[in-house]
Amino acid sequence: MTYNPATQTIKTSRLLLRLFTNDDASRVAELCNNDNIYKNTLYLPFPYKMEDALSWIRLHSHYFNENKKYEFAITDKVSGELYGAIALSNNHLFNHGELAYWVGEEYWGKGYGTEAAKAVIDFAFKEKQYQKVFARCFLSNPASGRVLEKVGMKKEGILRQHVKKENEYIDLVCYGILSHEAAPSP
Repeated sequence: MTYNPATQTIKTSRLLLRLFTNDDASRVAELCNNDNIYKNTLYLPFPYKMEDALSWIRLHSHYFNENKKYEFAITDKVSGELYGAIALSNNHLFNHGELAYWVGEEYWGKGYGTEAAKAVIDFAFKEKQYQKVFARCFLSNPASGRVLEKVGMKKEGILRQHVKKENEYIDLVCYGILSHEAAPSP
């Protein structure tokens, strides 16, 4: 993982994580307007429209510059193709943040989410000096849990019927990693 503060980008072996621009809105809307992504995320609306993408992208740069939240587009380092998004919140009081991500369904199973998550965890510990990074996923989404385990996170527990989606209460699985537990990415 290589972070460039001047461009606010992170490079990995295959990926470039960068800020979103309005030019990405059409592709974001296309990728997020997917029932399988909607079912596995808490806050994405469905159907997902261009206006949703634009309003979401609008505040990214401000939040990043204010050290509140770091929202990156997951893109191919060579072609620039947009695969998804990954975000890290910044809770200054507790010196930790929550990792959240989505990857377009056509890119599932290719390791992009894992590679991006590992890079953002490294960013949290090396660049932002976090003590902990945590994440939550639906119990019904074991693939996301496997990504979190691959990047070194440990399952910390289950919040039973913690959120409501489509009039159903859903369990959330909590994962976390402490700074001293993280292995640096290549």
